[in-house]
Amino acid sequence: MSFLLEIIRLGLTNLRLHKLRSLLTSLGIILGVAAVIFMVSIGEGSKQAALRNIQALGATNIIVRSVKPAETSSFGSQQTTMVVKYGLTYADLRRLQQNFQDAAVIVPLKAVGSEISYGPYRDVSQTFGTMPGLVEVTSIRVQQGGRYLTQEDHTSRATVAVIGSEVAKKLFKDRDPVGADFRVDDRVFRVVGVMRPVGLAGGTGSALVGRDLNRDIHIPLATAEAMFGNILFRRVSGSFTGEEIEISEVYITAPSTEVVTTMAERAEAIARVEHPDLRDVQLIVPWELLEQAKREQLVWNMVLIAIASVSLLVGGIGIMNIMLASVTERTREIGIRRALGATRRHITAQFLVETGTLSTLGGLIGIAVGIGVSVGVEQGLPWVLALDWVRERFQANVSLETQITVWSILTSFFVAAGIGLIFGIYPAVVASRKDPIVALRHD
Repeated sequence: MSFLLEIIRLGLTNLRLHKLRSLLTSLGIILGVAAVIFMVSIGEGSKQAALRNIQALGATNIIVRSVKPAETSSFGSQQTTMVVKYGLTYADLRRLQQNFQDAAVIVPLKAVGSEISYGPYRDVSQTFGTMPGLVEVTSIRVQQGGRYLTQEDHTSRATVAVIGSEVAKKLFKDRDPVGADFRVDDRVFRVVGVMRPVGLAGGTGSALVGRDLNRDIHIPLATAEAMFGNILFRRVSGSFTGEEIEISEVYITAPSTEVVTTMAERAEAIARVEHPDLRDVQLIVPWELLEQAKREQLVWNMVLIAIASVSLLVGGIGIMNIMLASVTERTREIGIRRALGATRRHITAQFLVETGTLSTLGGLIGIAVGIGVSVGVEQGLPWVLALDWVRERFQANVSLETQITVWSILTSFFVAAGIGLIFGIYPAVVASRKDPIVALRHD
């Protein structure tokens, strides 16, 4: 035991005598471990952000949505005089309600209005008539001091509205919107609540629903039907386009995730009754997208790890090269130790201690660097983008989320330590096989 401790002491002493060389030798391992941790943290952060966006739509939800067919998306100059009819109808809604008695909740949404305004402020309308049950099937939550729509609002056809967080910022600036009156086209509505940000302003969530949910305005469905009808006018490049849509979206909530897929197949079959080719109807199943996102991110993480692992491989090769040079440099020392009774096993152990120490310390430093870079990039990127000279040159609204995982730290560390030992075996064996007499004659 004391002999083993002496070998370890000799190995560490030799490394201390060549601090700069030891650091440069470990640099490949340090960068490799840091790269693995950083790249996995980026991939994991992106995955978690995407999964949150998908989960915000409801893991047990099935969304049947009206979509404008591609061939009707543009009619040139004639578009200003045409009304395009497409999407879900009240007949589709009744059919869904009749065939989904086992659904927990079924909530329709109806798009209305072309413009919203408050005083001098105006914006394009994203107003939807809906039912109070929408809060049960989505991540919608109302900020303190307000409320969501009620069944009484629907029954009495009240002219009340719940607005998204971005609408509140744009129209009402610094004042409290609750209790204020604003217009949807020429109809006046009173704000009774402001929705909290739902985290779908961009990325996966926005792509799935086709809009920023933070810009939504919700009014009672009965009010929307009575005041706006089915024709929706939109202002496009100074002209108006007309679209006749009876129902924009229908949320169907399954009792559990186990039956989401089968219920989605049933919803598709029902939609195909009036829309055989599904040209103007789209089904969104967050649960399936969630599972797909997890699978895709696993593959992506493996690719990132494989790329970053090249640095570890290069680091191992660097250790082997330096240790081979060290063997040549210390040939006389090896001869003296062999002459004094050290066996090949002892010489091998000494060099393995050195390579193992280099790779282990390199791995520990790499972990610190990787964690530091991951945290620093996430915290520092918004600060950098907020600088005046950056904003003048780049109109970017970029956010980067990182999430450090324990498995990436442990895996990269043990792989680094293993690579160091593996690439240190050959120099150690070369050193142990030197003839003591020849080694003693070496200058």
